[in-house]
Amino acid sequence: MQNMLIIMKKHAEEKSLDSIKEYLINHDFDIHQSTGANRTIIGVIGDTSTLNDHEIEAMPGVSQVVRIRKDD
Repeated sequence: MQNMLIIMKKHAEEKSLDSIKEYLINHDFDIHQSTGANRTIIGVIGDTSTLNDHEIEAMPGVSQVVRIRKDD
């Protein structure tokens, strides 16, 4: 199983963040948003193997996609 972190750009617009969250929720993923002083990180919970890293990285406001492998 793989989870994923989506790291947003420092000055990502709120509408970009909303768009990504909506995309993930529509694809039946649970999300956890962590907003810090400089960055927002979206934790994507579930088997993210069906998600395309490059497609997500191309979305407005996204800085980086990091996969987290969890051994069962």
